[in-house]
Amino acid sequence: MIDAGALMRFAAAAIVAFALTVSCSKLLDAQTDPDRVIPDGGILVRGWTGKIDAASATQGRVLNDARFAQEGDALHVTTGPATTFWNPANTASGDYTVKATFREPKFMNLNSHPHSYGLFVGGNDMGTDRMSLVYCVAYGDGQMLVRGFGPAVFTLFRQAPHAAVHKAAAVGQPVTQDIAWRIKGNRAECLINGTVAAGYDKSELVSAGKLKSADGVFGIRFTHNVEAIITGFGMTKE
Repeated sequence: MIDAGALMRFAAAAIVAFALTVSCSKLLDAQTDPDRVIPDGGILVRGWTGKIDAASATQGRVLNDARFAQEGDALHVTTGPATTFWNPANTASGDYTVKATFREPKFMNLNSHPHSYGLFVGGNDMGTDRMSLVYCVAYGDGQMLVRGFGPAVFTLFRQAPHAAVHKAAAVGQPVTQDIAWRIKGNRAECLINGTVAAGYDKSELVSAGKLKSADGVFGIRFTHNVEAIITGFGMTKE
């Protein structure tokens, strides 16, 4: 007769082993997914600039290893190093909405796992070691993330699936996300495809180790090794 206790212990061990295998596989993906160097890279749109993440800089990457270009009314961004892009003239204060549409033409075309893109607001001390901002980004597999620099990294919404985020039909297929930040009264909300996906009281954002203010520069945030075409980028006052 099979010992029921032994069978349960075997099943539990098998589950743990499977979980460890999946975790190790994901870790290996991350370790074998170094930042690319994008051909003909650089900031090619007048007035714009950017700053790459420290993790990208430690790989020897520089801003010109990403490509930020204009195609008609659209911005075409390809990374390369994880980068925050902005135009210092783009500032917002009080009640406002920042929005844009991101189209990833070929999901996971440049990476071994989904990578993200989106918008940031509340940018202050841009380009310095004291840079602070908060960003909301989407992934083409239906996940999202809300994170910021204060100047150290802080996370408000850990990477996880959300019903509002669109999913690509398959690797290599297009996927589109409408992303917006709405700052109104005491609230700051990230909207994805018209749905409030995350929201915070300003007091949760403007505090030690987070934002200096919800007022400031707004712009575009990309992680590494991803391509998207951006249309409708802009700010309106509420």
